Formats: sequence, structure tokens, C-alpha cells
Amino acid sequence: MERLWTKSFILLTVGTLFLFTAFYMLLPTLPLYIRQLGGTEAQIGLVIGAFMLSAVIFRPLVGVLLDRFGRRLFIAWGLFLFAVAMYLYGWAGGVIALLWLRILHGMAWAIATTAILTAITDIIPPPRRGEGIGWFSASITLAMAIGPVLGLWVTQNLPGQLFLFATGLCAVALLLTLGAKLPFQPPAGAREIVLLEKSALPVAAAALLLFIAYGGVIAFVALFADSIRVNPAAFFLTFAAALALSRPLAGKLSDRYGEVSVIVPAVVIKILALLTLSFSTGLFGVLVAAVLYGIGFGSAQPALHAAIIRLARPDRRGAANASFGSAADLGIGLGAIMLGWVSEHTSYQVLFTVSAVPVALSLIIFALFTKRLLRGRHSSR
Repeated sequence: MERLWTKSFILLTVGTLFLFTAFYMLLPTLPLYIRQLGGTEAQIGLVIGAFMLSAVIFRPLVGVLLDRFGRRLFIAWGLFLFAVAMYLYGWAGGVIALLWLRILHGMAWAIATTAILTAITDIIPPPRRGEGIGWFSASITLAMAIGPVLGLWVTQNLPGQLFLFATGLCAVALLLTLGAKLPFQPPAGAREIVLLEKSALPVAAAALLLFIAYGGVIAFVALFADSIRVNPAAFFLTFAAALALSRPLAGKLSDRYGEVSVIVPAVVIKILALLTLSFSTGLFGVLVAAVLYGIGFGSAQPALHAAIIRLARPDRRGAANASFGSAADLGIGLGAIMLGWVSEHTSYQVLFTVSAVPVALSLIIFALFTKRLLRGRHSSR
């Protein structure tokens, strides 16, 4: 069996842990920070969504450049710009200034994460792609557990140091990723510009709908938990633990039996999680929802990512990863904005119920346009 745990794989995975920890430190703290600046529920969704929508705009171009010029330069500059933008958060004097800063931050996020995701898919042996993406995604899972709790702790115990602390984590991520060896063969001759990988579009559409619901959860679950007197950290920790347990296992199952066998039940579980959350009135309901959501999302996301790479040509992995990243960012951005409006005019309970609708549509799109094609690719390996 080809080796998975190389030095480069470990450095990129650990570097990603530090990057995403910095990112997830803002999940429970940024909505509260925006509210302190005088922002409304709708403005909270807009500011969070602006980050993701900015990333959507830049990701396709980044994917093209990655396929032409390699990964290393974009990882380095993306992480550097991400750290600078994170530091500048502390200087934002109002919601409008924060909104413009989020646009800059989203651009840096698009550069760094698209380059890292593409580099990871380059160095993972194809027969172990689902497993490798599952373990790599586990670093993001761990960040989901550490980041929100760390963000709340820094806010409470080191007032005014949140963004400086997160900037330091970004700097560590930059140093770690610079040590990875990233194989890349420059393409010969002129090539057409591919902003979006067409073979990936059906899977990307299914992913986009899944991430719409995710955008609503990450933007408003902390405020919802606070409204029913539950510590938001309880949801994030439980959610992350379920993710950590499900992702590597789901990756191995997708390698052995195909992505379809993982994605379909995972999406159904995610629907149940959102409905459970909408009916929660205390800690028990929140914890059950977090477990279900962690299993559903933790299994579906790496399987969808592996499916996109399987369907794309090897010389278009940058474009394929950009397509997947754009779908995730657009979904989170639209989810935060649209569901922010739902929250402002109805309630958090209605918000989570409505969030289950795009997840159900995702399952329908996957079954109609992608399921048969993926099964054919898996059986022909």
C-alpha cells in the first residue's frame, strides 16, 4: 500500500490545523463583536456572508493559476495576507469598516485554502484518497473543537487580544507549510483557461446546498444556544468530537465502497440533526443535534470532496478544488445572509427548520445527476 503519512502530508495537515483554528476562533466571537459595534441580526449575517462571497469570486481564478504555476507561491502569499487581515480586525471602528475587511479576508482565504487543498490532493496516493482527505479533514475537525473554545477563552481572559492571538496562529501555519515538498509538473504549451471544472459541477451543486445550511448553523448557533441558556462551547465541542470520529471512517468507507454509500445516509442524518436542533429547548437537545450534525456533515463533506477529485482530470485538480471551495463558500455566504433574514423576522427554531430544505434538495440533485456516474467510476477503478 502506498505511503500516506509523509513529511509533507503531516506539515500541510498540521499547518491547516493552525490556520483553521484561527478561523474558527471567530465563529462564536465575531457575531458578538458585531453586535457590540451596533450591528443587527441581518448585519451579522451580511458581514459573515461577505467573507465567503468574496472567496467565491476569487477561487476560480486561483484554481486556474494553481494549475499553471504550482501551489507553493499561493500558499505562502495567501497565508501572509490572511494573517495581515486578521490583525487588522482589531482596528475596525464599525460595521462598514469590518465589512470591507471581511472582503479582503475572504480573498486571502480563497488563495490559501484552495492552494492547500490542491497540494494535499497532489500528495495523497489515489487508492487512499478518501482516507487521506478524511485524515486531513480531521485537522479541520480538531480546529472546530479548539477554535471556538479558545476564541471565547481569549475574549474573556485576554480582552482586546483575540485578533492578535489569531494572527500568531496564522504565522505558525505559514512557517509549517513552507517546509512541505509540493510536487508540480508545469503544463507544456498553451492551455485553455478553465475557471470551473465542468465534471465537478453536479457534485459542487449538491455541496453548495449542504453548505447553505452550514452557513446558518455557524452564524447563529452560538446566539441560539445563548438564548436558551446553553454554553455555545458545548455544541462546538460535541460537534467537533462527532466529526473527528466520523471523518476518517467515512473516508475509508468511500475508498472501499464508493462515495455514494457514504453521502446518501450522511445527508439524511444531517436533515435529522437540523430538525432536532429546531426543537431543542435545552442542553440535551443541543448535544443530540451536535452529534447528528457532526456525523452527517463530517461524513458527507470529505466524501463529496473525494468525489469531485475522482471526476476531474488530473491536470485540472486546481480548478476542481476551486469549484468545491467556491460551492462551500457560496453556500456558507448565502446561508448566513438568507438565514440571517429568516432569523430576524421569525425565530432561531424556524431558521434551523428552513435550513433542512436545501439539504433535502442536495440529496435530490445528487441522486439525479451524480450517483450513477460516481458508481461507474468506482467500479472501473
